[in-house]
Amino acid sequence: MNILVTGGAGFIGSRMAERHLSDGHRVVVVDDLSAGREWKIPSSARFVKADVAEDDLEPLLLSEKIDLVSHHAAQIDVRHSVSDPVFDARANVVGSLKLLEACRRAGVRRVVFASTGGALYGEPEGGRPAPESHPTHPISPYGCAKLAIENYLHYYRVVHGFQTLVFRYANVYGPFQNGTGEAGVVAIFAEAMLGHRSLKINGNGEQTRDYVFVGDLCRAAAAAVATDRSGTWNLGTGVETSVNRLFELLAAEFGYAKAAPHAPPPAGEQQRSVLDGSAIRRDFGLPSYTKLEDGLKTTAEYFRSQPSTPA
Repeated sequence: MNILVTGGAGFIGSRMAERHLSDGHRVVVVDDLSAGREWKIPSSARFVKADVAEDDLEPLLLSEKIDLVSHHAAQIDVRHSVSDPVFDARANVVGSLKLLEACRRAGVRRVVFASTGGALYGEPEGGRPAPESHPTHPISPYGCAKLAIENYLHYYRVVHGFQTLVFRYANVYGPFQNGTGEAGVVAIFAEAMLGHRSLKINGNGEQTRDYVFVGDLCRAAAAAVATDRSGTWNLGTGVETSVNRLFELLAAEFGYAKAAPHAPPPAGEQQRSVLDGSAIRRDFGLPSYTKLEDGLKTTAEYFRSQPSTPA
């Protein structure tokens, strides 16, 4: 199969490309390199530098005979979305819509979309963890944009016969992430503990997140390629971990003995987030999610192997 991965020079997109290649597929990576890095792209993938919000990808979809698009290109900084919602909408909503129109014109009817769980659901209502049926009340422009794209995908499925698979990610971590543009707290802490960055904990550190290992996402992507179904699935472990506890686990991995200073919490920061990711395991026969301690060990080994963590 010929698969196009947008955002394939980023943390998650590059790992998706690697998995598809290892499964025997041909992969074309599209990225504008505004946040992604070319060194992350697997060497056996074809790379095309392009911006989904600016460039017409229809000729590329046709010339490469693309069968499926894995859409991971995005403006991913939630705080930037708050400070500049118009920019966020232009990059995420308009960029995605241009890509979907290119797919429609080129006859590409299979799309996998990287959505969000925590930012889409907002502060939890009722029971925990949040299932896919949880009300969607995003409290950031980033979450609003992801929800809008999901609604567009519903339109393209019903009206134009697309097969759409929406994956709502929890807080993803793992090798190849970095602590700058991709803003993952695991990477931020890891780089700081290795001496590459300053370290602080926002607020009191008791805010919780659901940390899901990137390898679990890649297994889901492999299953998506093999199915003919459409739907929306959470990808989260169902386990809440506080920032303070995450810091303790990583400090133990790196032998880091210093205390972390606390900083004022960002305005409007979500306090709790955890996803019920059981449906995708059941529907696709996936194994259990990677335990946080195991995933952090693998991630710490990666960061220790880097002489100086590339940006």
